[in-house]
Amino acid sequence: MASASYHISNLLEKMTSSDKDFRFMATNDLMSELQKDSIKLDDDSERKVVKMILKLLEDKNGEVQNLAVKCLGPLVSKVKEYQVETIVDTLCTNMLSDKEQLRDISSIGLKTVIGELPPASSGSALAASVCKKITGRLTSAIAKQEDVSVQLEALDIMADMLCRQGGLLVNFHPSILSCLLPQLTSPRLAVRKRTIIALGHLVMSCGNLVFVDLIEHLLSELSRNESMSTTRTYIQSIAAISRQAGHRIGEYLEKIIPLVVKFCNIDDDELREYCIQAFESFVRRCPKEVYPHVGTVISICLKYLTYDPNYNYDDEDEDENAMDADGADEDYQGSDDEYSDDDDMSWKVRRAAAKCLDAVVSTRHEMLPEFYRTVSPALIARFKEREENVKADVFHAYLSLLKQTRPAQSWLMSDISPSRRVLLQVPMIVKALHKQMKEKSVKTRQCCFNMLTELVNVLPGALTQHIPVLVPGIIFSLNDKSSSSNLKIDALSCLYVILCNHQPQVFHPHALVPPVVACVGDPFYKITSEALLVTQQLVKVIRPVDQPERDTFDATPYIDDLFTCTIGRLRAADIDQEVKERAISCMGQIICNLGDSLGSDLPGTLHIFLERLKNEITRLTTVKALTLIADASKCLIDLRPILGEAVPILASFLRKNQRALKLSTLAGLDILVKNYSDSVTPAMIDAVLAELPPLISESDMHVSQMAISFLTTLARVHPLSLAMIGGSTILSELISLVRSPLLQGGALSAMLEFFQALVGTGTASLGYMDLLRMLTGPVYAQSAALTHKQSYYSIAKCVAALTRACPKEGPAVVGQFIQDVKNSRSTDSIRLLALLSLGEVGHHVDLSGQPELKTVILEAFSSASEEVKSAASYALGSIAVGNLPEYLPFVLGEISGQPKRQYLLLHSLKEIIGSASVAGLKPYVENIWTLLLKHCECAEEGTRNVVAECLGKLTLIDPETLLPRLKGYLLAGDFLKTLEDPDLNVRRVALVTFNSAAHNKPSLIRDLLDSVLPHLYNETKVRKELIREVEMGPFKHTVDDGLDIRKAAFECMYTLLDSCLDRLDIFEFLNHVEDGLKDHYDIKMLTFLMLARLSTLCPSAVLQRLDRLVEPLRATCTTKVKANSVKQEFEKQDELKRSAMRAVVALLTIPEAEKSPLMSEFQSQISSNPELAAIFESIQRDSSSANMESMDTS
Repeated sequence: MASASYHISNLLEKMTSSDKDFRFMATNDLMSELQKDSIKLDDDSERKVVKMILKLLEDKNGEVQNLAVKCLGPLVSKVKEYQVETIVDTLCTNMLSDKEQLRDISSIGLKTVIGELPPASSGSALAASVCKKITGRLTSAIAKQEDVSVQLEALDIMADMLCRQGGLLVNFHPSILSCLLPQLTSPRLAVRKRTIIALGHLVMSCGNLVFVDLIEHLLSELSRNESMSTTRTYIQSIAAISRQAGHRIGEYLEKIIPLVVKFCNIDDDELREYCIQAFESFVRRCPKEVYPHVGTVISICLKYLTYDPNYNYDDEDEDENAMDADGADEDYQGSDDEYSDDDDMSWKVRRAAAKCLDAVVSTRHEMLPEFYRTVSPALIARFKEREENVKADVFHAYLSLLKQTRPAQSWLMSDISPSRRVLLQVPMIVKALHKQMKEKSVKTRQCCFNMLTELVNVLPGALTQHIPVLVPGIIFSLNDKSSSSNLKIDALSCLYVILCNHQPQVFHPHALVPPVVACVGDPFYKITSEALLVTQQLVKVIRPVDQPERDTFDATPYIDDLFTCTIGRLRAADIDQEVKERAISCMGQIICNLGDSLGSDLPGTLHIFLERLKNEITRLTTVKALTLIADASKCLIDLRPILGEAVPILASFLRKNQRALKLSTLAGLDILVKNYSDSVTPAMIDAVLAELPPLISESDMHVSQMAISFLTTLARVHPLSLAMIGGSTILSELISLVRSPLLQGGALSAMLEFFQALVGTGTASLGYMDLLRMLTGPVYAQSAALTHKQSYYSIAKCVAALTRACPKEGPAVVGQFIQDVKNSRSTDSIRLLALLSLGEVGHHVDLSGQPELKTVILEAFSSASEEVKSAASYALGSIAVGNLPEYLPFVLGEISGQPKRQYLLLHSLKEIIGSASVAGLKPYVENIWTLLLKHCECAEEGTRNVVAECLGKLTLIDPETLLPRLKGYLLAGDFLKTLEDPDLNVRRVALVTFNSAAHNKPSLIRDLLDSVLPHLYNETKVRKELIREVEMGPFKHTVDDGLDIRKAAFECMYTLLDSCLDRLDIFEFLNHVEDGLKDHYDIKMLTFLMLARLSTLCPSAVLQRLDRLVEPLRATCTTKVKANSVKQEFEKQDELKRSAMRAVVALLTIPEAEKSPLMSEFQSQISSNPELAAIFESIQRDSSSANMESMDTS
């Protein structure tokens, strides 16, 4: 410590030296000292350092001054508060000095200090006091200053401070506003411009009164309209306010828009530009309020998009010839440009119009059909625009239109779908682009390529007719010496998308290979890697393997070029990794599609692959390429030369801790064993088998599934190699996986296939009975009961698979299972397994030859164990599927005759309806229907639910006749009327049905939303009459009967966000979300989730309501649980806090959210409360890592 202060006093001494180099070095050293975290200054040193630095700000040498300013940043955070105030005071005084250099340095210093202050949300006192100090000095500097440069600096610093610390200055906002407003009429435009920026930052954080004052002032000045120049400034101010705080200006738009429209018609280009820019910010920032005016905005934009008074666009064809003439006359071209830049401002108006159209198109999905009628042709017609900047914006607007068309969800396909509309305009687009693609300008050509790429993404195959026109344009850019590298990359990626999305035959007449091959040889690695991607696609086009009947094209002339350019890149060891990977993939494709024509080059190339397989960086790509080659259906490539080395290497990959590598390797080995069974030796297979046991585990089901599929392939192709499996741990791993509760879906199917293949190999000690014992052993040994019910189902499925593979063994085993169920000494778990196995076997094998079966199962219905009962009902249904005529009438008879067992028997019936073939069930549909209707009125809700499921599944078998019947049973025959049913439960079930429709088939309900939403929102309200008090001993307990229906209503709202967002009035929707935030625990949890979704889906709407949403969130986070509450209460409250915090983190992802005064206050409240701060930080960490992961997977 002592040494540090000694060191610093030493530096301070040198700073007084007369030699500027000493001063410079000493300041530099001080800077590095201050940047250390460990440094602590005592009061005396602090005072000296601050005094010295401020003195050096006035140093004669500019470099020393610059360094001193840089020292201010780290200094502010190291010294005590009163020292910071000294610094700020001195800087403010210097700002008003007569020396220009000192003023400049001081203003830089102030900006540095403001930049270093902790953000407003941290609630630090230092920031508040410093800002208050600066504000007073700045307002007077802005208001009274004759010297414009001081004024400009002061405005700049003010804007900076409002942007960073606006929330702390709330008390000063009125005085800041009153000093800023007069500056809007300043004679200097620069002053006005900076004032507008400062106002923009002010409105983000100011209170409502200040905001109203500002808007009223602007509106009254605009309606007075004294001079053009001030009017321009006021319109710019309104646009700036709307950009920064669109959520607050919305309610004034009714007054503002007519004024702006009026000014559009005045002949003043600059004013027009500002008016259209204002429209753009309204459209982007106040979507709801601007809605009635969108038509007006579009018509104004379309009018000014073509506004070019000083230029004559003649008839198209003449224009083209004239352009050629211009091309020859370079000087003429130059003079034309000068003219257009200096005098003609109309291009700015056109650019503003294009940008505004872009905004309208991007924010109004529902008007797409209208856009394709009016906006699209107008934009296409302007592709010929002469100003390059404007042209880029016109292209961008059209790209936005295409991007809006992209989501081709089924419900968009109305009478004439948007993509059909695009199709009708493709010829116009191509005609307009065709001329642009050979322009000199690089930017224009890049725009063309982006446009074609997006067009093909929206409408694959759209350009089929136009390829002959477009390909020369693409080749032109690839061969053009003057093309920039970015242009070539864009051209290649555009070509790639076109090749991927059109039929191969379309390209056969065109000479695409030479220019692409030339690009593969390009020295710039990014071009090479794009070109290799295109080459890979070209190989597929030259010889389409998947359409052999169309393979009429003679590929031989191109093979040599393609192979030579790729092998060059494949051999090189020192190139970029992406190039390496793409060269491997591309060569894999060449061998796969053209391998039979490579002749003697092939073995050498395969050996390069072997080298790449040994390299950690390229191994994954090589495995994929080898898999592709091994799977080549057309020409079996002879891989024998490398198999001996490759398979052990592949086997070693199964140990690696890289999941993608394991999966690709398993897939590759599977194909190698299938297609090269004669060249794969037992030694190779043993190497692979040794690596398999660790891969078969419940921790990664997908890897397990791939491993099991590989074993299945082995069993079919190399049955002998499985002899050793019995002794190894593979089989025990498989058996323990069967018992895992997680086994389901693809992994389960793979397991069943494996057991069937295994028992089919007839390997010794792995016969039917051996495997059966292994599977069922633990259940019969009763040593350890299986913990999970799911395991019994999996074992039963495996038993059935084995029995299907060995039909001769079936009857004996079935008999054994029947005895197990009958035997009174059997444990429940044995019965459970026996019943489930009977069901699974009976599903595929007709068991009607077993006379005792029915009685045994019906007896099991009266077992004491619930699990055995449900297994019996499942078994009965499943066995019936195997022989409907025998068992279905029996089940129906039992349902009528056994009222006590109805619930179980109906479950059997559900199993039958769900699993049997439609043709088999058809004859019985009427009987089943009548029977089910009898049970609709059953008193037990459980039974009614099963009946409902049966009716639904039955209706799907013959919808034409049964659906109208089902509708007929609804009270009014109309589903929507049930939402108004007097019975609470009917309304609840109607909402559940509605939710299911919204989730699975949104097209059914999209057009009904206008009539449904009022009822839906109505059910979200808390009803006093449904809340009752129940006495429980000495306590009174309130029960809310309306909770379930409210929950159902909020669940529907959540689903609608995903499927029908564009049909909702978000502001109405948010009103109900806001009520939900104050409701019961379950509903709060749902609305917190909705808030998080809404923050990403429609941030601008949420921003407008932010202040009303923050309050309930804050209330939830600050609620205390009573000290004597039960543990569950504490857990619930914790869960609520976490969930509310997630919503807060999501709201903070909206860029302007933290500028809201209430939000920043809440943030400082969070950071000052250790418990909340901890929750907040952990959630922020989770969300940022989740974002990283989603980026990785994409």
